[in-house]
Amino acid sequence: MTKSFTYKTSGVCAREIVIDVVDDVIESVKYVGGCSGNTQGVAALVKGMSVDEAIERLSGIKCGFKQTSCPDQLAQALKQAK
Repeated sequence: MTKSFTYKTSGVCAREIVIDVVDDVIESVKYVGGCSGNTQGVAALVKGMSVDEAIERLSGIKCGFKQTSCPDQLAQALKQAK
């Protein structure tokens, strides 16, 4: 079953994340805004990864002095989608 959803980010440069999940596996991720190279890299790395593995790997990553990051926001989005 395919689930598509959009997550409004907080505390990062990216404004939102659009995520497609098929049978608990990440099919695609697209960040709107943010550092293009970094967000494309994160999106490419998590493609094909299970939702739980992505949450485990990305949760808690910080960007500089910020309390969160684009990868951490993806983890938060995936937690909310579960």
